[in-house]
Amino acid sequence: MPSASRPAVGTAPALSPVTRPSTVDLITVELRNAIYSGALRVGSGLREIEMARQLGVSRGAFREAAQRLVAEGIVVATPGRGLSVRTIGRDGIRPLYTARTMVETTAARLAVDRASEQQVAAVRSAHDALVQAEAAHDALRVGAADLAVHWELVAASGNAWLQQWMSTLIVEVRIASFTVSDEYTVRTDAAESHAPLVELLEARDADALEAAIRENLDDAVMRLLAPDAVGVQTLEEPRPLPAPRLEPLDR
Repeated sequence: MPSASRPAVGTAPALSPVTRPSTVDLITVELRNAIYSGALRVGSGLREIEMARQLGVSRGAFREAAQRLVAEGIVVATPGRGLSVRTIGRDGIRPLYTARTMVETTAARLAVDRASEQQVAAVRSAHDALVQAEAAHDALRVGAADLAVHWELVAASGNAWLQQWMSTLIVEVRIASFTVSDEYTVRTDAAESHAPLVELLEARDADALEAAIRENLDDAVMRLLAPDAVGVQTLEEPRPLPAPRLEPLDR
């Protein structure tokens, strides 16, 4: 399971349980990561029997994990049709990013005031990973590294509630990106555009950091809703990905 502070590329940030994770915990993480990576496509059904067999778990455990994601809001239960990955269309983009803005700017102010040097260094390290991802010209990797910078910034606040909300918001951002376009698109200058977030945190400048976050997220909304109107070069990953194959869990 990825750690709370530094998720692997292609996995969704999540808070780690204090105790040893149960089978249901592991299934929940596996499904969330499959949705985050795009392996489980937006709008696609969760085939309980097949997926439980692939993971090597009971249908009851799989069903309980899926219901956790229903409660989280990234899986939808439809009477008569079962469970499916949520979709977030164009009308949901602005409300979603309004929520992100509230969480991230609140966390940023707390981080400026309270973050340890180690937490600030983790944000810098996440940005270094974004630089490396950009050099690889891999849109999905760049997107994951981009979100990791924002995640580390929220984590630097030290507020568990903000981190929990952000862990869901990040998956919803991926869902929205996969819903509104046949291609997953990122800026080719993502590292440069995120540099102020790191520098202003290091400078402990709360007002300027909040303004930079708002500008960064407003730009993301424009790229999702009106990509042709944004004058930046982009890198695309064609959709959809091949059908998912879940690996057995090591319990």
